[in-house]
Amino acid sequence: MGRFPQSRGRKGSKKWIQTLINEQPELLTTRIKANFGFDQSESICWLSPLEEDCYAEYRDQAFLKRLDVSLDKVPLAEFWPRGGPQWDALGRSSENRVFLIEGKSHISELVSSLRAKDQKSREKVLKSLECAKRSFGSSVGSDWSSPYYQYANRLAHLFLLRELNCVAAYLVFVYFTNDIGMGGPKTAVEWKSELERVHSHLGIGRHSLEKFVSDIFIDVGRLAMQYYNNLSRAHG
Repeated sequence: MGRFPQSRGRKGSKKWIQTLINEQPELLTTRIKANFGFDQSESICWLSPLEEDCYAEYRDQAFLKRLDVSLDKVPLAEFWPRGGPQWDALGRSSENRVFLIEGKSHISELVSSLRAKDQKSREKVLKSLECAKRSFGSSVGSDWSSPYYQYANRLAHLFLLRELNCVAAYLVFVYFTNDIGMGGPKTAVEWKSELERVHSHLGIGRHSLEKFVSDIFIDVGRLAMQYYNNLSRAHG
């Protein structure tokens, strides 16, 4: 439960995250180390989505197990109902930092709303979002349930790991540019303009967790050649 094997991505962020992790992991690792100011000697072992693991993605207790993380102070089940975020990629560094990765190829992927299966689950999610808001400097009146719920619940899980359980967790949003097939943004500037809207709606300004969150922009042109070369080899 909580492990979800995937097909080989043929388009969009699924395709490019798989390509990045399996074929050019150092590109992501290097950007992360630069953005967070880590020593260059630190290495990151990428744990998902791996080709040898059926490109599986993880959620709920399975993502914690994959990262070898134990939440001893506030358990995941106390904070969030089953069916939580399914992480696009997971990694752990030689310094025992853990990385939660969310990838996006086009702007419409930013939009989502809370759709809890039952009232009890909905209430638990809303309560936890309210708790997380304080650490992100968001006002009580800001709506984290729509239309940027997915972004908000990723922030909430960083709050759970780092603030409530003292886990050395980092949240990385990977935004792909020049994904022509998906009609996505061509530049980081376009993405940043949309992200300003997201932050404004969520009421996010300066906050205590900002040094543990990073946006990384990657041109798919750097990944495409490797992807198509590997695809050709796979098909003989």
